[in-house]
Amino acid sequence: MSIRREKRKASAYQYQKDCRYFAQIADSLKEAGAEELAELGAKDIRPEFSGIYFRADKSTLYRINYLTRLLSRCLAPLISFACPDADTLYQKAKQIAWEDFFAEGNTFAVSGNVSDSAITHSKYAALRLKDAVADYFKEKTSQRPDVSVRNPDILLNLHIRNNKAVISLDTSGGALHRRGYREEAVSAPMQETVAAAIIRFSEWDGSVPLYDPLCGSGTLLCEALMRHSNIPAGVFRNRFGFEFLPDFDGVAWKQVKKEADRHIRELPKGLIAGSDVSAEAVRAARTNLMGLHYGNNVSVKKADFRNLPALEGHVIITNPPYGIRMGGDENLEMFYKNLGDFLKQKCKGSAAFVYCGERKYIKKIGLKASWKKPIKAGGLDGRLVKYEIY
Repeated sequence: MSIRREKRKASAYQYQKDCRYFAQIADSLKEAGAEELAELGAKDIRPEFSGIYFRADKSTLYRINYLTRLLSRCLAPLISFACPDADTLYQKAKQIAWEDFFAEGNTFAVSGNVSDSAITHSKYAALRLKDAVADYFKEKTSQRPDVSVRNPDILLNLHIRNNKAVISLDTSGGALHRRGYREEAVSAPMQETVAAAIIRFSEWDGSVPLYDPLCGSGTLLCEALMRHSNIPAGVFRNRFGFEFLPDFDGVAWKQVKKEADRHIRELPKGLIAGSDVSAEAVRAARTNLMGLHYGNNVSVKKADFRNLPALEGHVIITNPPYGIRMGGDENLEMFYKNLGDFLKQKCKGSAAFVYCGERKYIKKIGLKASWKKPIKAGGLDGRLVKYEIY
């Protein structure tokens, strides 16, 4: 197929005119996400209905994609238009010079989200956009680009709300929570962006040891390590969607990556550790940690938390089992009571951050909370609860 990205001057797209992008993020992480965007150099940050608008130059956009721990993905809007029906969507999409984005052999996929509009089905809307791209190339080159649902080169995003459509290119190239370190998982593993948010909310700064007594497959331990050692969240990604933008600057991207990687620092042994009663979970946690820089400096052992030695002067961060992971309510009340006793008796002088996927168990812990933060993400509607144990 003779699709090639031409070096001619590409059409000016919306994101090029206003340097404005859109970050998708779980609703309850929006405030933290806006703070993180500011830290990474974004400007004019505006949380909206389903995410956060921000302005960024090229280097900042690349840096955000490479380093963000909280965002799900960043979209570059190409065009927006009034969209009263599916035919308008198809015609407008066919007017885009798609060879600005596609090179020979590139695969693509479309995700769609429709609300409060004449077009009522997200999948149907996405299909019309897909047809427009395929027909555009069919008419130009007699061949269509292939669709790849699993691992597309180019991911297009269609958002229609109140009959206004925006077609964007996903500059992340797929969900950013997929860090790439999770080789093994036990049942219902925590989403990486949720774990990263919990570590952030704990304000753990490495001045005292961090311990997870119910570590599962080690997601909280991995995110704590990545944060402490400044390991970029996108360190394992082979490519990003922004590399398919017509104005992609390879030199700037190399510079951003080099600068970020320069800040990676060693993790002292004994600073991060965890345990789990399940041998399978311990094995999974060790495997996942081994893939990360300094992962072998994180100790994970098989132990029932009730038999652990005292953990005084620590930060305890954990996500105890709940219905989905335990397969029912039996003994869970007792489990949470035991967890509260463990914190009270063995963790004096520590701060504990417990993420409860099911809020009804919080009161069973039997300790006075300093604060509770709703975190609704990754299919859960839970609370992160802070306990200061004197």
